[in-house]
Amino acid sequence: MRGDNTLLYIVLAIVILHFIIGIGFLVYKLAGPIKKKGESKKNQI
Repeated sequence: MRGDNTLLYIVLAIVILHFIIGIGFLVYKLAGPIKKKGESKKNQI
């Protein structure tokens, strides 16, 4: 009966990965647009 926790570990791993990916996505979105190398302030309105 030691293998009963396997499903629990899989579900917990998925939940933790979900939170890590979600936080990473939020940081990416809050960082703002990525400026390209040739882009200057003149092109912005």
